[in-house]
Amino acid sequence: MKKRVIAAAIGALCIAPVTHADMLLGIYAGAQGWNTSTSGGFSESSAGTADFDFDSKTNGSVYVAFEHFVPLVPNVKVNYLQLDTDGVTDLSASFEFEGTVYEANTSLLTDASIDSADIILYYEIFDNDLVSFDIGINGKYIDGTFYVEDVDSGESGEASFKGIIPMAYSRVQVGLPFTGLGVYAEGSYLSFDSHEVRDIQAAITYSFVENLAIDMTLQVGYRDISVDIEDLDDIYADLGFDGVFAGLEIHF
Repeated sequence: MKKRVIAAAIGALCIAPVTHADMLLGIYAGAQGWNTSTSGGFSESSAGTADFDFDSKTNGSVYVAFEHFVPLVPNVKVNYLQLDTDGVTDLSASFEFEGTVYEANTSLLTDASIDSADIILYYEIFDNDLVSFDIGINGKYIDGTFYVEDVDSGESGEASFKGIIPMAYSRVQVGLPFTGLGVYAEGSYLSFDSHEVRDIQAAITYSFVENLAIDMTLQVGYRDISVDIEDLDDIYADLGFDGVFAGLEIHF
């Protein structure tokens, strides 16, 4: 009997660091593939923004989040997203970009490339198996390049822009007990001084691996990003990106 008690105590000591590890530090890492449709356009003046025809593209994003037990110190999430799209538009009116005027009926190749990096500081207001709710701030860094080219003449122009956009952030997740299923909605938003930027997503999740060492969760959802900026490095843009995504998240 004494030996069995000692063995059980030793086993409990060995398991304790693992079972309580998530209380001390939780690491979430994920990747998503996003079938993106793009609408809107860009220009170098508020009066000259044109609507372009963009093709649908597959874009990707990756993220990692660190959660801890230290009071008053926010958790951290870092997200990287690449948005690339292009297309050919037959202009219905003249369009000026980088000092060149492209006349109506010109076939114009347009290319938009935007890299976005989010540094999110957030607090967990609720956190249990049924409901979790986070709130915080997001510093979104964007670095983009817009390119246009006359398909017939080859005349072209290119402009770049970059900046940090402070945004409000929140996330809510609801789980269905004993099923592995859940839903979540997550978003960042800013509306200030003629700039309006939002990044929202909602998904259904399914946890197909759950043990003491690792959790793995599938995600299928919808994401919508809107970028409406005025005079950021002399660039004006009103672009919308939306579509269905699928992802995988790993929780250590």
